[in-house]
Amino acid sequence: MDLFGDDPRPPAVPGAARRAGPSREPDAGAPLADRMRPERLAEVVGQDELIGPDRPLRRAIEQDKAHSMILWGPPGSGKTTLARLIASLTRAQFIAFSAVLSGVKEIKGVMQAADDYRRAGGRRTILFVDEIHRFNRAQQDAFLPYVETGGIILIGATTENPSFEVNAALLSRCTVYTLRPLGEQDIVALLRRALSDRRGLPDRRLGAGDEELRLIARLSAGDARRALNVLDLLAQTLRPGPDGSRAITRDAIAAAVQRAPLLYDKTGEEHYNLISALHKSLRNSDPDAALYWLARMLESGEDPLYLARRMVRFACEDIGNADPRAVGVAIAARDAFEFLGMPEGALALAQAAAYLAVAPKSNAVYLAYGRALEDLKSGAVDPVPLAIRNAPTALMRDLGYGRDYLYAHDFEEGTTDLECLPERLRGRRYYDPKPIGYEKTVLERLREWREARRAFRRRHGTDPGEVKP
Repeated sequence: MDLFGDDPRPPAVPGAARRAGPSREPDAGAPLADRMRPERLAEVVGQDELIGPDRPLRRAIEQDKAHSMILWGPPGSGKTTLARLIASLTRAQFIAFSAVLSGVKEIKGVMQAADDYRRAGGRRTILFVDEIHRFNRAQQDAFLPYVETGGIILIGATTENPSFEVNAALLSRCTVYTLRPLGEQDIVALLRRALSDRRGLPDRRLGAGDEELRLIARLSAGDARRALNVLDLLAQTLRPGPDGSRAITRDAIAAAVQRAPLLYDKTGEEHYNLISALHKSLRNSDPDAALYWLARMLESGEDPLYLARRMVRFACEDIGNADPRAVGVAIAARDAFEFLGMPEGALALAQAAAYLAVAPKSNAVYLAYGRALEDLKSGAVDPVPLAIRNAPTALMRDLGYGRDYLYAHDFEEGTTDLECLPERLRGRRYYDPKPIGYEKTVLERLREWREARRAFRRRHGTDPGEVKP
């Protein structure tokens, strides 16, 4: 087969599909979302930051200066649509692959054929690779020589953060364009177009009010494909009334949708976005937001014990001694979950999240530990002072281990002027309590202990060797 001749058939490669031109008659048997793909840039909604008037990508398309790029966005935001429009509006061959269905070996063969075709005076080739993040970083190296020389124009689509999932060398040779989830009004506009456009459902005589269309949009969570699939399902399943029309109601939508989709990947960027949202909501003392993010992660299939561990960490890092009970509450929630399991155990985690959110906050212990680590990293690893060394043998005692140690309980102050830090760190303060919650009491106690040490010095002098109980 001549891959780049006049043969209209697609390449005989698994996962690949070739499109000859921009216009096509809608296939009545195709899903509504496919039939309604925009055929002109003006039909694209919700991505004005990318292809609005005078935007760089739009100018590149209109001037036939397509370039290699990564389209990054959530499902149903228009990545495939935009790639097809770029191909149809520029003078380039277009070949589409799915990284799920094809391997690098097949794609590499097509890239070599495309490069040879271009060098022989043929048109450029746009190679569209959907879900490019499915290829590992080593496999992505196969694209580099062809992208580098211009042998192909690579358009990769991904739902994952390219910074994490795309080879840095390949990323540096592509422009990353970020597509946003579609807004409610954008999806409503697409639904209205589908109800009236010849490619859509005008013959089904669907009746939908503004509120019903907005409900479909809200339940689709920014995913145009999902919204159109719901509308398509309603068109196929609703019974016509006496006049032949089909009324879309809230109950019918609820039955078709069941529940809004929860975009989540336990190992991807969305996992880290959501746990960050939970942690920062807790830190900001916002129990409502904390409960929302907790529920969203649990309902998305996150490991509940992972969330319990994160809340234990939060209690230590962000609450600390402002409320020493917080760690116990978080650990108790973990234990309760292990005892109850799902779904009842979720309430234990919710109770802990609410408690942690409203608890007083202090990161003083977290900062203190960090300061101690900084000193260690800078080389402050001096020997333990002799006075506080363990001295289990006579030899150690002869060497001075434990000599001049002062037993705090032997003095009425309950403390001594004993130096417990190495010589060069004497006087160093790591822990700086905040006057918040229980830590306010801790702060007062520290002041009392410091005053007790001063009193000790006044009573006993400053030479520990002369101090007698």
